[in-house]
Amino acid sequence: MALARPLRPLLLAVRLLLAPRRDLGVLGPDEPLPVVRIPRALQRRQEQRQSGRRSSPRLVLARPGPLVISARRPELNQPARLTLGRWERAPLASRGWKNRRSRRDYFSIERAQQEAPSLRNRPSEGSFAALGLEPRVLHALQEAAPEVVRPTTVQSSTIPPLLRGRHILCAAETGSGKTLGYLLPLLQRLLGRPSLDSHSIPAPRGLVLVPSRELAEQVRAVAQPLGISLGLQVRELGGGHGMSRIRLQLSKQPPVDVLVATPGALWKALKGQLISLKQLSYLVLDEADTLLDESFLELVDYILEKSHIAEGPADLKDPFNPKTQLVLVGATFPEGVGQLLSKLASPDSLTTITSSKLHCIMPHVRQTFMRLKGAEKVTELVQILKQYDRSQRTGPSGTVLVFCNSSSTVNWLGYILDDHKIQHLRLQGQMPASMRAGIFQCFQEGSRDILLCTDIASRGLDSTHVELVVNYDFPLTLQDYIHRAGRVGRVGSEVPGTVISFVTHPWDVSLVQKIELAARRRRSLPGLGSSVRESLPQQI
Repeated sequence: MALARPLRPLLLAVRLLLAPRRDLGVLGPDEPLPVVRIPRALQRRQEQRQSGRRSSPRLVLARPGPLVISARRPELNQPARLTLGRWERAPLASRGWKNRRSRRDYFSIERAQQEAPSLRNRPSEGSFAALGLEPRVLHALQEAAPEVVRPTTVQSSTIPPLLRGRHILCAAETGSGKTLGYLLPLLQRLLGRPSLDSHSIPAPRGLVLVPSRELAEQVRAVAQPLGISLGLQVRELGGGHGMSRIRLQLSKQPPVDVLVATPGALWKALKGQLISLKQLSYLVLDEADTLLDESFLELVDYILEKSHIAEGPADLKDPFNPKTQLVLVGATFPEGVGQLLSKLASPDSLTTITSSKLHCIMPHVRQTFMRLKGAEKVTELVQILKQYDRSQRTGPSGTVLVFCNSSSTVNWLGYILDDHKIQHLRLQGQMPASMRAGIFQCFQEGSRDILLCTDIASRGLDSTHVELVVNYDFPLTLQDYIHRAGRVGRVGSEVPGTVISFVTHPWDVSLVQKIELAARRRRSLPGLGSSVRESLPQQI
């Protein structure tokens, strides 16, 4: 009885709920049905969902043909035959990537051509002899680099004005042959100049200033065989050493004709009066955008003060009163660089040469962007490196560069790869000079197939054997991305290049969206080209 009493209200409630359903079955045909009312907010929400379904893009099967953008969602693909207008809204595959739910999404910028742009538009009958180089220099080039038969577009545009004594600013894409473009005129000019041995300390007649020791080693390796054939001494002055090592490098006999140096080491030598620039007749700032950055600007200013920059070609004709011809070379010239260049030379005396593909996405390199969480990057990298293992592949294959934003990440990632038994090399700026020496050269020679590095390996270094670049950490600026991606697809590369970038943070997504938009509209990257284009009337 105690249990039956509480059950009675429950049974009455069940009967009341079921009563209308039983009554519906016995209603007559003329009697109106009961009205079920829906809340207005719920009704509005349903209408929005239905209208959203009707307006959602349907999957459109594109006709067969090449693509500019291939995305995980096929409706966001862009065929190569489609060109977006400047003000036309582009359906970005990376839109919405700042939301966490977008992880594991990806898209690729496909190859639009097979060969590098610097090889595409060069004249069919072009030769180094037609550019004005002397037979001795041509013979030295044939002995030192027999594989170099015809000049690239950049070399054809740069060498003649340099031989006429003009100051040059050459802005061209990475891997276009800029190094030989300034070395050959430098060596030819020194051949026709007497060496004034009136100084008790070394006084080079040619100076190539570079931002890193690895690049100094590379430029010296290119210039030294040419110099030996011409009877000119080429020497390297790298940083990271004390004054005793610098004194030893400069005291070698015979005296140096061409010096390849980093700003820090040369600044120490000038301060210690171990070297003089009074005989300098040719000065090159290689990777000039980096050398004119805040990190090097004070050192470079001091070096330029010690050089006697010529006001024009007429000042270069007196061999007994040497003046300096200035050459600035780079692959990126961001906004603000133009103001610094005006301090070095007057606009009238500076011949500016720029490539039509400057600051553009490289059309011959496939570039993939993957939206990942930070914890997923290591697993994805290990899978990629195992997939690109050269020992497991039958066709032609190359090496792999993995870029990180900090030295600590390089070291930490190296321990992870050691645990997975993946052999590699490491290169980062906090290494002692004794450890850094020769690492990139060993990588070029093929002792290891994988190099973990920071951005010190992204500026100017020759990497014709590199097949894949992995941005483990997405670069912080667009110019850093251009330099990293420029390690593949260079002139003389044996394999087609690919770039894979891991996109993790919201600021990474912002840069990726700028890159994708530039690729879809076939335009240069924003924020890089304005200051250069104002002062570069000559296009190549």
